[in-house]
Amino acid sequence: MSLNTSSYSTKAAVPTQLFASKAPLEWAVTHNGTLYTAQIPIDAQGQLIEGGIEAQTRQTLDNLAHTLECAGVGLDAVLQVLIYVTDRSYLATVNSVYAEYFSAPYPNRAAMIVAGLAREGMLVELAVYAAVPNTD
Repeated sequence: MSLNTSSYSTKAAVPTQLFASKAPLEWAVTHNGTLYTAQIPIDAQGQLIEGGIEAQTRQTLDNLAHTLECAGVGLDAVLQVLIYVTDRSYLATVNSVYAEYFSAPYPNRAAMIVAGLAREGMLVELAVYAAVPNTD
């Protein structure tokens, strides 16, 4: 059975200045007025940020802010954030840094403690959904 996609709008990649991953992924895509992105604590050279959970959280949120800017919106466009950390004790620090980037009304949020993330040494990852102008 073939799905007729002619009535669906297509997704579009958001060009950013983030490190060009060798993995089969885009840092962000948009579809029907929603931006989908996952952000990790790496620098422009693709190197994992050292300095613990605070430094990694700041880099991750800086990468998010950059991605949103490239899509023509700001942090106030964020609708939902899924936070992944590798230790429950990190949540207090993540919350503190997060509060520097977001203001009320805050995005909807969930936090998960996971055994590990894709890259060795990563302590935090964010999956984010944001509203963007619908260009379809």
